[in-house]
Amino acid sequence: MAAMYLEHFGLTEPPFRITPHTDFFFSGANRGATLEALVYAVTSDEGIVKVSGEVGTGKTMLCRALMEKLPDNVSIVYLANPSLSREDILYAIAAELGVTLPEPARTSAVQRKLQEYLIEIYGSGRQVVVLIDEAHAMPAETLEEIRLLSNLESNRHKLLQLVMFGQPEINEVLARPDLRQLRERITHNFALEPLTKDEIAQYLAFRLRAAGHRGPEIFSPAAVKLLASASLGLTRRINILADKALLAAFAANRRQITPREVRVAIRDSEFGSVARQSHRQFLTAGAIGAGIALVLVAAVLIGWIGERQATPIDTPAVAPAAQAAPATRIETAQQGSEPPAAVTPPPAEPAAVPATPLRDWPELGPRTTAKVQASAAWLAQTDGERWFLQLARADVAQAAYVEGLIGKADELLDPTDIRAYAIRIKEGKRLGVIYGDFPTQAAAQAAAAELPSEIRQLNPYPRQVQRLR
Repeated sequence: MAAMYLEHFGLTEPPFRITPHTDFFFSGANRGATLEALVYAVTSDEGIVKVSGEVGTGKTMLCRALMEKLPDNVSIVYLANPSLSREDILYAIAAELGVTLPEPARTSAVQRKLQEYLIEIYGSGRQVVVLIDEAHAMPAETLEEIRLLSNLESNRHKLLQLVMFGQPEINEVLARPDLRQLRERITHNFALEPLTKDEIAQYLAFRLRAAGHRGPEIFSPAAVKLLASASLGLTRRINILADKALLAAFAANRRQITPREVRVAIRDSEFGSVARQSHRQFLTAGAIGAGIALVLVAAVLIGWIGERQATPIDTPAVAPAAQAAPATRIETAQQGSEPPAAVTPPPAEPAAVPATPLRDWPELGPRTTAKVQASAAWLAQTDGERWFLQLARADVAQAAYVEGLIGKADELLDPTDIRAYAIRIKEGKRLGVIYGDFPTQAAAQAAAAELPSEIRQLNPYPRQVQRLR
């Protein structure tokens, strides 16, 4: 039956498996940007990194993608068992690295052997990163041992990079007074948001294309809307419902998914009652708008809202909704290969035109400062319906990265087409690097395909000027 199911929809493999498969890694909805930021944090010796997200938001998939994305000189230790004791985690790391330990070995002896090995690895030009899955379930003593591991360093560099993946409960665990020292050693925090309705449409299309589909869209807009409200934007639920909906359509000999097939999938799902309740809440929020309503409903149910609000430079801050945004993040593009015909840009940035000189931005390099000031008039005067390509967005803590990117872009492209903006958000300051001025989204997408390979690696995506106002 599986072979008939695939043939029915023109697929070469199942598109909505819930087991992580990096060929199906969706780089939209900020996943690709988070992956790039994780690679940067690990390879730039940035200490402990934390990634949090609700059950089913794709943390394990992101972890697997990170493992494949890291360069060859990085040795990876993956710990999937959160119940390791304080001693066990040392033995587990030593075993993964192939460190020979004396028998029996005390904890202090294991620590010493690990440090000797890490110094040797560092001397050979390699790095070691430990990826800890389900970190929210780790005992407090084991988390304390992680802190001690983070102290292993040479004169100038950490010998061990640590990346923790966990559910939002990890933030509550780290808020404990006895774990304050560990919390203060976390240099980067990333939060995976549930997908919005528009992002779900892109996600479904991407997974189907990755599985070989080349025909018209299978999921109707009405089906996507119902699936969005039922899944709460959680990718695991999206996969389960989408797979069941495809099976229902196959059984009825249909080739498009309508709300009828999605309702069948909801009834057949263990979380169906929750999904139906969410759908009713979703529909009553019509005055807000379907996409925003999904985000708000998800926020009520899982107690979390990602970073979406910001305020302009040198203007009074407008009180935004409660947020849980990453403290430091580099954001690049959102789409993988073969983007859909209509790419929905991310939510609007606030006005990016500085009202006064950048006297409060000592972090900016000379190139960035010059670009921001030179771009102010363009941002203020250009028709809001015009399009540009977003090359990168970054917190001001990564001002050096932005400075280097601008220099690189100026060498590879026409410098007059490279622009930058600087904004204030609730958590601090943010920078953006953009390229070009295009009449339509299609023109911007066509220009993106013609960019030099070094720039295309940033996965630039089209946005409208009005999104910066």
